[in-house]
Amino acid sequence: MMLKIKANGLFICMDLDKFTASNSIQPDMIRKLLIFSCLLISSHFCFAQKAELENAVTQLTKLMISPDSAALDKILLNNLSYGHSSGKIQTKQEFMHSLLSGESDFVDINLTNQSVIIQNKTALVRHTLNAKTNDKNIPGNVKLYILLIWSKEKAGWKLLGRQAVKVP
Repeated sequence: MMLKIKANGLFICMDLDKFTASNSIQPDMIRKLLIFSCLLISSHFCFAQKAELENAVTQLTKLMISPDSAALDKILLNNLSYGHSSGKIQTKQEFMHSLLSGESDFVDINLTNQSVIIQNKTALVRHTLNAKTNDKNIPGNVKLYILLIWSKEKAGWKLLGRQAVKVP
């Protein structure tokens, strides 16, 4: 039986029929190689998931600066709960309207101190948001702690929830 494993671009091939107790590689060694290969594959999967999620965060940030209705619709779940530091909660439609109408106008956004936790098909992203705004043509600056809740869907990571609090 031929075993082929691809991990991080490397192929590991073993003919398991050739390995017996009299060979230099013992069955215990084969088990260790299989476990090591599985760890390589799972670590590669985790890094890929995190990179895909971070790309979704970057895409959302860009869309908050330059809103596009179709692109926002694709990245936001229909049951989005978007919480502001003022306590205001918006639905997907309300959040999209505020961006597209200029009611909420981000001129520049800088994200720092980002952390990511992925658990199955749910992810939590925390960061500090520093932004220049021009809400209703009134220039301003905001500094907020943000929690984003993402859901892994067939089409990629989609935003399910967001909560902001003012930095003390």
